[in-house]
Amino acid sequence: MGSAADAAGQQQNRNTSAQNAQAQQRVAARPATTRPATTRQATTRQAATRHVVQGGTRATAPAGRTGEPALTPVSFRGAALGGTPILHVAQSAGLSCVPFARMATGMQISGDARLWWYNAAGSYARGNAPERGSVLAFKSSGGMRRGHVAVVSRVVNDRTILIDHSNWAGPGIRRGTVMRGVTVIDVSDRNDWTAVRVQVGWDNDSFGRVYPAYGFIYNRPHGARILTAQAEPMQEVAEAPSPHVLQHERLAQTLGR
Repeated sequence: MGSAADAAGQQQNRNTSAQNAQAQQRVAARPATTRPATTRQATTRQAATRHVVQGGTRATAPAGRTGEPALTPVSFRGAALGGTPILHVAQSAGLSCVPFARMATGMQISGDARLWWYNAAGSYARGNAPERGSVLAFKSSGGMRRGHVAVVSRVVNDRTILIDHSNWAGPGIRRGTVMRGVTVIDVSDRNDWTAVRVQVGWDNDSFGRVYPAYGFIYNRPHGARILTAQAEPMQEVAEAPSPHVLQHERLAQTLGR
């Protein structure tokens, strides 16, 4: 009796195993289905791939965040900013360096080139890092008693820039000629652009003597805030009032009367 019951149980187990195997085969043979993404999931994926361009730097929003990238400094000094536009100067001859710099930047600084650094104090920001649209101010030296000013047209790296300027004589170049894309290299010990060499004539592989310089006059108000784009918590590079503060104060005074 026991042997017959055991045999029947074993047969039932074999039948159950066979049925399970057939069910697994049917499941494996079915085509795979994909659940449609929810609105929230789609929004998250879009946020992970969204790019924001601000201040000339491209930043990618991190996955899971839908807000704008935070603003923090970047490592390369010359790349921190896109700089300011350079205005078109149609005149190509008969200009000294000072009027050309005014026409190309719109900056209103008075005096000879050797005085620009001091006359810009309190009105324009100044520093020792190159920036497009800024003015490189040369000191008075040797045969350049009145100094010189040149507009930075491109920052190549921390030690090399291209400038647009006028009235810089050289082989085959007359006084008063406007030159663009002239190479200038920094040869100062501290990379602060206080000693530079300028391309000679039209040959960008040949450089003249070392000229002393003050640094760069930036085409923005003294104390202006500088922000760059990067996906990190917000930090201020420099403290300064908003350029619209004075307008708001005047409006408040007018309404309060």
